[in-house]
Formats: sequence, structure tokens, C-alpha cells
Amino acid sequence: MINDILSALQTGRPELAERLSREALAARPGDPDLTLFLAISLQQQARLAEAVPLYAALAESHPDSGVHWGNYATALRSAGREQEAEAAYRRALQLDPDNVEQLLNFGLLQLHRREFVAARDTLLRAHVLDPMSLSARIHAARACAVCRDSRIEDLLRPWREWKDLDNDLQFELADLHLVLGEANIARVLLEELLELMPGHLPTRMLLAAVYERINDLDASDAMLAAIESEYAQLDGDMQLETLRLRAKLCLRRGSPDEARSLLERAGPRADDDYGHFFVLAEVCDKQRDYPAAVAALQEAHARQLDELRMAVPQRFAPGAPIFPAAEGHINVEEYRRWPELQAPDAAHSPVFIVGFPRSGTTLLEQMLDAHPALQSMDERPFFTILADQLSDYGIQVPRDLDKLDQHICDELRKGYVSLVCTKIQRRWDARLVDKNPLNMLCLPLIHRMFPNAKIILALRHPCDVLISNYMQNFRAAPLAAACASLEKLAEAYVTAMRCWLHDVDVFEPDVFVSRYEDLVADPETQTRRIADFLGLEDATPLLRFDQRARDKGFIATPSYAQVTQPVNRKGLDRWRRYREALAPALPVLEPMLRHWGYPVDLD
Repeated sequence: MINDILSALQTGRPELAERLSREALAARPGDPDLTLFLAISLQQQARLAEAVPLYAALAESHPDSGVHWGNYATALRSAGREQEAEAAYRRALQLDPDNVEQLLNFGLLQLHRREFVAARDTLLRAHVLDPMSLSARIHAARACAVCRDSRIEDLLRPWREWKDLDNDLQFELADLHLVLGEANIARVLLEELLELMPGHLPTRMLLAAVYERINDLDASDAMLAAIESEYAQLDGDMQLETLRLRAKLCLRRGSPDEARSLLERAGPRADDDYGHFFVLAEVCDKQRDYPAAVAALQEAHARQLDELRMAVPQRFAPGAPIFPAAEGHINVEEYRRWPELQAPDAAHSPVFIVGFPRSGTTLLEQMLDAHPALQSMDERPFFTILADQLSDYGIQVPRDLDKLDQHICDELRKGYVSLVCTKIQRRWDARLVDKNPLNMLCLPLIHRMFPNAKIILALRHPCDVLISNYMQNFRAAPLAAACASLEKLAEAYVTAMRCWLHDVDVFEPDVFVSRYEDLVADPETQTRRIADFLGLEDATPLLRFDQRARDKGFIATPSYAQVTQPVNRKGLDRWRRYREALAPALPVLEPMLRHWGYPVDLD
């Protein structure tokens, strides 16, 4: 009889398993195995009100069984009784602290309850206990993503080697790659999944969103149209998802009125859906309804900050720096004590593009990437990763950079190249272009590794920079936290720029300052100057960057829609539309306005 019950449960016939279990229990009342089978059969039929008491009875009659307490906890969780489920999971883990399945289930409960840091720690423990568990690895990566924890990349890096990944985990993996900005990988995973499950609606919806993200608007349109034609009645959530994606496509195609109508019909998914308000703000901006744009942005940032306070609480501790990397400067005397080391010349060093975000760094990167002698990559925090690795060995950046000898610097450069090669297929006949705006805070480490590198600083009117940043849904915790208000954002800008100016005075790197206003006003002259700075004979490929960007399809920055268009003046003086909102930030920003020669008033 027991084998028959197990067979029925394993082959998806819970009704049969229930009948057989009840018949067996009539002959053997209270048998724990049969009671468990009955509870499982009821749970599989979503009859939780009947299943939970059975699991409870088993836990009470076997108080030292972590398995029974875990089963009871999972049933409680499925029934929505989360507080009781937490207590039961804690009891199960007290009895069996290394049970990976219970750690996984408990971590997922914590994640659902928005206990993000605790969930990350629980799920990472499950991964450490069972490194081969793809479920533990992927769910730990999800928790790291919410906590802006860089370990997510290490968790997902070997995904190409994974075999027998079930469909649910593959969907989760695709979504995580989209979160990381790896939309092309997400596309591959979702298209493969769709071949296995052609009618799986969540996969089709996510793939439609990915197509929009990689600038294949026609494919996104076609996928949405197919969904709408095949499903006369979508459930509420999916119907709202189609409205949201239609709104994005309308915005991309220049129909902000229709986009706003669709967004207002859909509304936010939940209280934590700050993304909805970022898109709404962009739509209102395109409609020239600037007060509504500001209101939507204030709502977006308020909701995002609520999540960040739970996900990265250290960012909000009293006295926490806006940019930790901007703390602790090297002075000239300390720099003179650095040992002289051999290093690559300019031709064999990366070209670095830096500048406060939204200063035109992506435009410069795409221009350089269009040149056959250069190769760029999507921005990655490689120098932050290397600094963290040095910290693991007791070397603090920048304070201890004088301790780096020839061997360590050579190994750091090898490590940097290895990191690059995880992201792009390196063309060794081309110079690498490393664009990461906040590398402007990493100049001491960059200079120690590549002292002869050419560096381009992207500069743009600070008021334009502030407004553009305030409109972004940043994943990076420092930037997202800095966008709490325009005054806070102005403090972040001044902090970063002062750090840069100090380090430039100390290290005297080879820097070219590219003003956005000059570049869009006279692209031919400015690209010629950039080409001369880099030693490129032919500057004309730099002017064809928009075609190169369209050919690439996917660009993993907030500028992904703009840089597929030729140089234009649309981004100039955008701040003038938001004078009133900017006014409180102006006193903070004034020193940098004066330093760079921009007007200090808002007239």
C-alpha cells in the first residue's frame, strides 16, 4: 500500500494518494508515515486548511524531528501564516542546523517578508553547506541582488556549466541576469526555455521585456501582440504587465500621452514598486508636465529608500559616508614614498572614461567603441573588486598602496584582465576602453596599476547632471541612496568631484576633459581632439557611434535608448525646466559650478 501511495504522489495523482492513505489509516490509526502521506496529498490539492493540522500533529508527537517541524513550517508558509512558519522553521533548524532544504525554505520566507539581510545570510549558508545545489546558489544570488551584494556575480559566474537546470530555476536565472544588466544572456536563457515550454506565459512576458531592453522594439511588440491574441482573458497581474510594457514601448516610440494613460491604468504592482514611478516620471517629462515628473520622482525615491534601508542598512548608519571610496586621501608626500615600479605604457594600458554618472560617459564610450582600434565593455566595478581583494589581505586602498610591490601589481593587472575576459571576448589587437563613471573615485589604484593610462573625464553642467541622475532607477546602492533628495545628490556630486580634483593634483595623470556641451555643439572638432589625445589617426569612425550602438543592440546603462541616436542637443539645459526643484541644491553645488566655469544662478 505504501508503495502505491508514493507512486500516486510522485506521478501527480494526489486524489488517489489521499484515498489510499485514508484507507490505510482506517486500519492503522495514527501511523506517522500514513499521516504524512495524507498531509502531502492534501497539500498537493491546495487543501491547506486540512493539511496544516496533520503536519502540526506530527510535529507535536515527534518534537525532536527536524523533518516534521520543517514540513509543518512549509505548510504554514503556504497557508500564509508566516509568523508561525518562522517559529516552526527556527525549531526545525535548532534540531538540524545544517539541513540545506530547511535553510532554503526559511531563507525564502525571510526574503518574502522583506528581511533581506537575514535572508541573504540564511541562503548563503545553504549554498556553503551544499555548493552543488543550484537552488541554493540561485536563491542566494537573488538575496544578494536585493542587498546589492557583489557576491551575486560569483554565484552566477559558472552558469554555463550547469546541467539539468529545471525550468523554474532557469526562469529565475534569466531574471537575475536581467537585474545584473546581462540582457543578452537573459534573452538566450528565455528563448531556450520557450522552446521547452512554448505556452509559458511568464517566460513570454519577461522575454518581451528583454527585447525592449536590447532595443529590439519590433520583437517586443510582436511578442506582446501574440500574447494578447492568444489569451482573450489574461489574469489581473498579467494584464497589468502588458499595459506596463506597452507603456514603455509607446514611450520609446515617441507617444508619451498614450504611455501615461497606460501607466495610470496599470498603477504600481505593490507598495515596493518604485520602478513604476520612475517610468511615470520619464513620461511626464516627455509631456513637459514637470511638476508631475518631480512628484513621481519623489514617490519613486521614497519607495526605493524604504527598500534600501532594509537591504543595505549600513548605508544609513549615522555618519556613513556617501561614497566610502572617497574617504582617506593620499597626499603628495605619501605619494613620493611609493616605490618606482615597471608598468605598461599608454599604448598597452586601458583608456579610462570617468566622470559623475550622467555626464556623457556612455556617449564617449560608444564613440570610442566605434573605432576599430578600440574595444569597450559594459561598465563593471572591477577596481572596487580588486580593492576588496586587497582588503582581504590586509591592504587598504588607498592608504596602503605604498605596500604594493612589483609582483603584487603584476598580479593585480593579471586579475584585472581576467575580470575583463569574463565580460567580453577580448580583441588583443585593440586597446581596451574601460568606462565606469565612479572610477573617478579609484584614481589612486588605477594610477598604481596603470600610471601611463590615458583618462577622459566627462564633464557636463552640474545642474543637468543632478536632474538626470535624479531621474534614474539606480541599482548601485551609493547612487540610489544619494538620490534621496536633490540636496543629497548635490553633496554626492561635490564629494566625488573634490576627491577627483585632489587626486589629480597629487598623481598628475594624463587627463583629457571632454565637455558634453562642446561635444554636442561641434562633434567633428571634439572627436578630432579626442582622437589626437589617444593617438588615433582617423577620427571619423567616432562620429558613426550611433550605428555601432544599434548594431550592438544592448547597452547596459541608463543611456541605452539615447546612444542609439546621432549626437543631438536634446540633453542640453534640461535643468532649466526644473529650476524650482533645483533651488535648494544650488548652494551645495556652487563651488563646483564656479570651478568648472558654469553660471551659479538659475536664470
